[in-house]
Formats: sequence, structure tokens, C-alpha cells
Amino acid sequence: MATMAVPQKPRGLALILGWPRLRYALAISVLIGLLLGTHWKPGPLSALLRTITLGLVATVVFGVLEQWPKRLPRWTARWVLQVAIAMPVTTWWIYVLTTLPGAPAFWHDKSRMEGFGMLTAFGLLFAPWAALGALVRQKEALARHQALAFDLERSQLEHQALDARLRLLQAQVAPHFLFNTLANVQALVDAGSPQASTVLQSLINYLRAAVPRLNDPSTTLGQELQLVRAYLELMHMRMPDRLQFAIHADETTLALRCPPMTLLTLVENAVRHGIDPSEEGGRIDIHAVLRDGRCFLWVVDSGAGLGQTGGGLGTGLSTLRERLQLAFEGDAQLRIGAQQPKGVIAQLDFPAHRATQ
Repeated sequence: MATMAVPQKPRGLALILGWPRLRYALAISVLIGLLLGTHWKPGPLSALLRTITLGLVATVVFGVLEQWPKRLPRWTARWVLQVAIAMPVTTWWIYVLTTLPGAPAFWHDKSRMEGFGMLTAFGLLFAPWAALGALVRQKEALARHQALAFDLERSQLEHQALDARLRLLQAQVAPHFLFNTLANVQALVDAGSPQASTVLQSLINYLRAAVPRLNDPSTTLGQELQLVRAYLELMHMRMPDRLQFAIHADETTLALRCPPMTLLTLVENAVRHGIDPSEEGGRIDIHAVLRDGRCFLWVVDSGAGLGQTGGGLGTGLSTLRERLQLAFEGDAQLRIGAQQPKGVIAQLDFPAHRATQ
């Protein structure tokens, strides 16, 4: 998963014509125009138009000088260069361009020259403060963008860490199941059972279907039930007189998202710690229902029970609990209890989300 890059400082036209900067310059220009308008001989509207033009043009000049030249002598501050050039030059061109054809230059008109001087003075007086305010606002905005980017990047890294942890736990489950099943096949071979070859072939068929799914972060409950059925058929062939099973699943649950090997871990524990230790064997019933937006799974066995195994059901369940917490962000429950008159019931519930295609 690619992480988000930290936002960089705007450059080019994005910096010069950025709306936050233009909006700020417009607000300052209107304020100065209203202050000058009360003493402006041509009228308040003329003062307002001039200050707005001065503010917007000066903003563009500020933006250009902010990027060029890239290097300045140490004794020259960039904002001084911006103010010294932007204010007088912009005001000069405003008066030159507003001089009517045939009229004398504005510096020959005393009243216009006074207006030029007043506008330039106000610009030089307020421009440094306006530039400082714009710079502070820009740095605050950049800091907010960087903070959001860092938060998102941290969240993505945490998600990657959880995903890596989930895959590690998933990889631990696969060998655990495989070695237990191979041990069962070895026991048949050592005993000279004629079923050994058939069971081995069934195991090969099962692994062909199961192994490609081990690295998938998620699968459907329907696929999990297929693997569970194949596993129980393998175990039934190993001990046909001691194991019976049945699967009861609502059709609405089959397309729900389910971490790989989840249900299989519960069933394997029921066989290993319930049916195998019991002299007469037992039965395993699996139920899957959808209720109030959650999926409920039960694996019930009539085997030896908790007391016969010392209260321990294997390392697979502790790994399963951690995998479920990672997969559903803590919104999953796994409960293990005694079944009457004997046996164990494992109940699992988690949010009902349809698997993505």
C-alpha cells in the first residue's frame, strides 16, 4: 500500500493566484480603501477601486518575487524587496494607466501627486503587516495540511503493520493444520490401513483447494464451509465409526466475509480435543446464522469435554482470537463453554459484511 506524500508548498500560479491569498489581499485592500475614502478628493469609490487594484496587483508581484530570484544576498530580505518594488511600482502604473489621453502626467498635477504619495505611503505602511499576516496564514495552512498527511500516513502504516501481523498469524495456522492432518495420514499408514491411500488422495484434493486461499486476507463463509466439509470428510474416513457431523448454514451467510481458516480452526479443535480423546467418539454440529447485522457461528461437539483435556483447547484458539481482533478491529467475540451432558460449544460472532469481489 503506497503512503501519502506530505503536501509541498504551492509553487507557480498555484502560489501566485491561490484563493486564500487573494481573499486575504482583497480584505486588506477594501479596509484601506474605506479608510482612505473619507479623505479622498475624487471620492470613496475611486479610492476603493485604486486600493483593490493595488492590493491584487501587489499580491501577484509578491508571488513572483517570492519565487524569483531563487537566491538573494544575505543583506537583502525578500519581503523588503517585495514591498519596495510592489508598492511604488504598482501605484505608479495605476496612475499612469488612469491618466486620460492628452492630459498632463500625474506628477505635474498637484492633487494627483498628493494622491499618489498618500496611496504609496499607505501601501508601504500596511504592506509589511499584510505580507506578514499572509505568510503566517500560509504557514499555518501548510502545517495543517502536513498534520493531516502525517495522520493519514501513520494510519496507513498502522494498517500495514496490522495486515502484516494478520498474515503472520495466518501463516502460523496453515502449518498447524497441515502437520496435524499429515500425522493422521501417517497413523493410518503405520497401522497398515487400506484407507490410507484414499485418505491421502482426499488430503491432496483438499490442499489443492485450500492452499491457494491461505494468503488471501479474506474469504467467504461459504468457502470456509466447503473447506470444513472437506476436512470433516477426511476425519470421517479416518474414524468412520467415531465421528459424525452435520452443517447447518443459512443461505444469507454464505457470501459474508470471513478470515481464512477461522471456522476450520474451531472444527479442528473439536476433532483433536473433543472427538479423538473420547473412547466412543462423538458428533460435530456446525451452525451459521445471520441476525441483527451480525454473523453467529456455533461449533458444537459431543466429545470428551473441557474436563478431559485439562481446560486447554490448543494454541490454535489463542491465535484465532488475535486474528479475529485484527480482522474486525476488536469487534468480534469468541466464547468457549461446556456442552451438556458432555462436549464443548464454541460460539463466534462478528459483523456481517459481504466479501468484496
